[in-house]
Amino acid sequence: MGEKLTKETAQLMEDRFGCDNLLALATVEDGKPHVRTVNGYYEDGAFYIVTHALSNKMRQIGKDHAAALCGDWFTAHGIGENLGHVKAECNEEIMSKVRAVFAEWYDNGHINEDDPNTCLLRIRLTDGVLFHHGTRYDIDFRE
Repeated sequence: MGEKLTKETAQLMEDRFGCDNLLALATVEDGKPHVRTVNGYYEDGAFYIVTHALSNKMRQIGKDHAAALCGDWFTAHGIGENLGHVKAECNEEIMSKVRAVFAEWYDNGHINEDDPNTCLLRIRLTDGVLFHHGTRYDIDFRE
């Protein structure tokens, strides 16, 4: 396993992924991987994705919480969690950041926050590999 998240790698992650990012998100169903592109926002060891509770990704995460992400010279494993409706009181703080980060496209009709199935997916990272200017960082995100 890699090193714990250091101040340096935490800053690299924030600089690179603390904005709107296109990422490949993989889930598992019946021992078979399923991958799709999502918009993700990184903060404090996790990626946040707005999605629909009835989507295949959420159904698959409901059965098996294992997930993997890949994008911009970074790959990682994590644990997927449905944090519930995007307007839930417990999601207010993170959703204010997510809406701002995704502002360019968020209100273009793709997201319906009034739909009770519009939810916030959190992928809590467990481990990952980040490349930055020729240096490889093996990161253990677990506390």
